[in-house]
Amino acid sequence: MPIRPLAAAALWLAAPWCLAQDQHVARNLAATCANCHGTNGHARGKDVKPLAGVPAEKILAHLADFRSGAQPATVMHQISRGYTDAQLKLIADYFAAQKPAP
Repeated sequence: MPIRPLAAAALWLAAPWCLAQDQHVARNLAATCANCHGTNGHARGKDVKPLAGVPAEKILAHLADFRSGAQPATVMHQISRGYTDAQLKLIADYFAAQKPAP
């Protein structure tokens, strides 16, 4: 069997595992946000915005504003700088996939 079809088959078989790993990593990274934004982005109270169901692009834009100092923050300007762009994308995608609280 030629190498290319074998490699393609291996990638195809590994895809669900890789997706599950990304979801696991995303959930773990997003868990660090629970102290303020609630479990799975379901914030309690009015002082902190919920993240569940917010489009990933909007979350990433807010994070970029915190990082640059364009948006005032108490701790988010420091927290947002502690992650890579890829990690922030995983976090934003995770929260976007959560169902908002009723």
